[in-house]
Amino acid sequence: MFPDSPSQDRSSVRWFAVGLATLSLIALSVTSWILWTVKREQELVADLIRHLPPSDMAAAQELSGDLRSQLGLTILLVVNLVATAIAFTWLVRGYLNSERSLRDVRVLSADILASMDAGVITTDRDGNLTSINPSGRELVNLAGDEMGRPLTDLGSGHELLAKIQAEVSEHHQRIRDRDYVIVGNGQSKTLRAGCTLLRNQSGSEIGTVLHVRDVTQKSLMEDQLRRMERYMGLGALAAGLQHEIKNPLSAMSLHIQLLCEWQSEGAAGPERDKDVNETLEILRSEMKRINDVLDGFRNYASTTHLGRTEVDVPAMIEKLVRLLRPQAESQNVAIAMDLPTKSLGIVQGDSVRLEQVILNLALNAIAAMPNGGELKFKVDRSDDSLRIAVSDTGHGIPQEIRSQIFDPYFTTRGGGTGMGLALCDKIIQQHSGSIDVRTGPDGTEFTVFLPMEEVL
Repeated sequence: MFPDSPSQDRSSVRWFAVGLATLSLIALSVTSWILWTVKREQELVADLIRHLPPSDMAAAQELSGDLRSQLGLTILLVVNLVATAIAFTWLVRGYLNSERSLRDVRVLSADILASMDAGVITTDRDGNLTSINPSGRELVNLAGDEMGRPLTDLGSGHELLAKIQAEVSEHHQRIRDRDYVIVGNGQSKTLRAGCTLLRNQSGSEIGTVLHVRDVTQKSLMEDQLRRMERYMGLGALAAGLQHEIKNPLSAMSLHIQLLCEWQSEGAAGPERDKDVNETLEILRSEMKRINDVLDGFRNYASTTHLGRTEVDVPAMIEKLVRLLRPQAESQNVAIAMDLPTKSLGIVQGDSVRLEQVILNLALNAIAAMPNGGELKFKVDRSDDSLRIAVSDTGHGIPQEIRSQIFDPYFTTRGGGTGMGLALCDKIIQQHSGSIDVRTGPDGTEFTVFLPMEEVL
């Protein structure tokens, strides 16, 4: 399944073993030749001694002693050869054991990958296929041997794999959970892919690893869950809308009844005119309140697509601060900013909607400090997201209502519609982000997380 390419360490061990075996054979050959030469010389010396006169016997004995010294050196070489042979035997034994262990590990890793229900695909640095497990072959419908061919040859429907592989190779950032749909045999399947860099033991980049999963059933369940959440949200929204409209309608009905009674009585005069004018003003106020509620409902229920462009968040906050400063100074609220000096990343979003979110959070913060305080904006990075924090030094949010602050039509202010934070939460979710809140007696901090791209 996966190619058996020897590593550099194993290759070094092989060459070392071959070199040691060659040296051992050379040493054995040299020792054999020395032994044969010494033995031949000893036979010649023995023949000479038998034919020498007694006067030359001393020189012959000295020569025989030299030959015995050479024989001692030969014995030493033999001992060294035996020691080398023993060391070579242990080396070969260790090498065979390591090969067996490596083979067992390779078989185990192959079994693990073959047992996975997710597809695992590896490529080299040029995007050419180097390995794929059985689940991967099934998911991408690969029947033949495609090793060494580019990912773009996998066929129609799987172009996303080549795209994310190229992105990871270029930007050196992992990619998670990219969904795409393929159609085969009249059925559609949703696949979820991701990609990371592949590095060797020394940390050098040698390619990429792609993982592919069949999330068709999970995607269907997520769609059903989203539909259920929408239905539940619409139910809560309808209940809130009914409550918010019923109250002003009751007041309007009461005052219209009063106007009808006054008209039937036919009474006139300055006092009655004053009552009529007050009643008409109340009717206008309640009508405006109903319009505000309906406008909030329309904005919250709107399905308008976002216009995505590159958003300079620090510049956007500086612009909002200039807008807020007169109102903040009138309430004795100081504004502080902690903005980055260089770009942390690129945020793709709807600048108008994001301004609406930050402005709403800032206005809520100012309203929470009627006796003055400090409004602070902070922008920094958190993993792959841009973090925008808007904090105040107000009285905080009571524990018993913290879970309701993002619900539509929930408000603790008499003049509010209760749609501000609900709309903020929806806009941030449309940007694939999130919004969190931390509150206490020393103030409240709303934190917005927006996904961003790397600065190249």
